[in-house]
Amino acid sequence: MGLFDRIKEKLGFGHDDKTVPTSPQPSTGTVADANRPDAASNATTVPGAGSALGGVGDSSTMSTVDVTAKLDGMAASHSEQLNWRTSIVDLLKLLGLDSSLEHRKELATELGCPPQLMSDSAQMNTWLHKTVMQKLAQHGGTIPPELLT
Repeated sequence: MGLFDRIKEKLGFGHDDKTVPTSPQPSTGTVADANRPDAASNATTVPGAGSALGGVGDSSTMSTVDVTAKLDGMAASHSEQLNWRTSIVDLLKLLGLDSSLEHRKELATELGCPPQLMSDSAQMNTWLHKTVMQKLAQHGGTIPPELLT
């Protein structure tokens, strides 16, 4: 499992999320069931759907998650004050993930950080925070516009 997948998992994205069916629902014989797409047709009709192998754009893992509310809730009960809205280090700490430079470089590499930013940890961290927020939004996360730019 990639590091970004672990971030999504900590925020409630993924196969266990009940907002999008991941397999065909048993038919109860109602009209609504007759019009419900099965998992195969869902994968071909959802805009931006990826491979059926659970890839980054896989529609079966698409869910709607209020990322801001989840993180604010986690921050309220955290033992230290963390500024997850601007700091990738604090975001990772809040999620209970390793926030070391080595781990952040691994995440940056996974997400395609430009090589010239990798040598400057401040620039890499800024890029990484923005990119994580953008990727969460692409996967169905509700993120305020100010956190995406």
